[in-house]
Amino acid sequence: MAGVSLVMRIALRYLRGKGSANAVPVLSRISMAAIAVSSAAMIILFSVFNGFESLINSLYSTFYPDIRISAAKGKFFDPRQQAEQALKSNSRVAYISAVIEDNVLVNTESGETIPVVLKGVDRAFFQVNNLKPSIVKGVDTLMESSLLATAIVGQYVAASLGVDVDNVFSRISVYYPNPDAPVASLSPSEAFQSAILKPDGSFSVQEELDSKYIIAPLNTVRKLFLQDGKVSSLELKLQAGADLDAVKKEIQDKLGPAYVVSTRYEQNKAVYMVLKSEKWAGYAILLFVLLIASFNMISALSLLVLEKQKDMGILRAMGFVPAYLGRIVMAEGVLWALVGASVGLLTGLLLCWAQTRWGLVKIQGAFIIESYPVEIRLPDILVVLLTVCSVGALAAVFPARRARRLELNGIFGGK
Repeated sequence: MAGVSLVMRIALRYLRGKGSANAVPVLSRISMAAIAVSSAAMIILFSVFNGFESLINSLYSTFYPDIRISAAKGKFFDPRQQAEQALKSNSRVAYISAVIEDNVLVNTESGETIPVVLKGVDRAFFQVNNLKPSIVKGVDTLMESSLLATAIVGQYVAASLGVDVDNVFSRISVYYPNPDAPVASLSPSEAFQSAILKPDGSFSVQEELDSKYIIAPLNTVRKLFLQDGKVSSLELKLQAGADLDAVKKEIQDKLGPAYVVSTRYEQNKAVYMVLKSEKWAGYAILLFVLLIASFNMISALSLLVLEKQKDMGILRAMGFVPAYLGRIVMAEGVLWALVGASVGLLTGLLLCWAQTRWGLVKIQGAFIIESYPVEIRLPDILVVLLTVCSVGALAAVFPARRARRLELNGIFGGK
C-alpha cells in the first residue's frame, strides 16, 4: 500500500507540472482539453438519444400496451378458451383489454375510398393505454348502440375523410370484406360488410398513428368482422414496478406456442433498434475521435519520461523497482484522462441541464416538441468515465514500458 501511495503522490506532482521547463505541461493540457471535448460530446449524445427514447416511450404508451397477447396463427382467436383464465390468476396484471382490429375501407366526402385500421376496444382499453390525454377534440368515450355507434378518429384520418367531430350529422361509412360472400358474386352489398359510425372525438399521438386508426366499440367491430366472441389481441396493463420480461415469460410458459406474447419494446422493435444503433454508432465515432486525441497524450507522456529520467534514476537507486516507474506513468495517463473527463462531463451535464430548462437548441420544422429532449442517466456517465480512463491507460502503455526500461548508467552518464 505504501508503494501505491507513493506512486500516486508522484503522479499527482507531475500532474501539477511543477519543475517542468519544456512542452510537457502544454501538451498535457491540450490532451486534457481534447478529452474534455470528447467526454462532453459523449454525454450530450447519450442524453439526447435518451430523451428521444423516453419521448417515444411516452408516445407509444398511449397506444401500445405493456404486454400484448395474439394468436401465433390466424388473425383472431377466442380468449375464453385459455388466455383469460391464465391471466386472471396473475396478480401482476392490473387490467386486461380485449381488442379486435383489421384493415377496412372508408369513404371520403369526395367519394374516394381509403384504407384505415378499425380497432374495436372494450371499456378497459382506456385503463390499459393512456389515450385519453391525447384526445384533442370532442369526447373521450365510446358509446355502443344497435342503431349508431360512436368512434374516436385519428386527426389525420378525420382530415382525409373531411369529417367534423363537433358536427352531430357527421358519419363514417366503413366496409369490410365478407368472408361468407359467394365467390362469383359481383354485388358490393354481398362482397362487403358495412357499418355506420358517428365520429365523436379525434386524437393526436403521432402522424403514423393519427393517419391510420379509427377506434370503435368492441362489439360493433366484432359484428362487422363476423367474429362473435373473438379478439385479435389481449392488451395488458401491469402493476407498477412489475418486471415486464418476467411477466412475459410467465404468461408465455402458461399459454404455450399457440400464442405470441410481446412487450411494448417487441411491438415496436424496429424503432427501438434503430434508435439504439444510432446511439452506439455516434458513440463509436466519438470514441474514434478520442483515440486520435490519445496520440497527443502518448507524445506528452513520452516527453515526461524523458524529462523525469533523473528523478526516476534517483528512485531506482533508492530501491524503486522498474515496475513502479511504469505504474507512475500509467497513473499519470489515467489522471490526465480523469481530469479531462471530469471537466467534459461537468460541461456536458450543465449544457444538458440548460437544454432541459430553456430549450436552447430547437428542432427545425413541424414536430411534436419544440426543442431537443435530453435525459441524463447515471449508467451513461459511468460508460463515459470508463471509456476515457481506458483510453488514458492505453495511451500510457508505451511510455510506461519505456520508463520501466530506463537504465541507471544511461541516466547518470555511466558506462
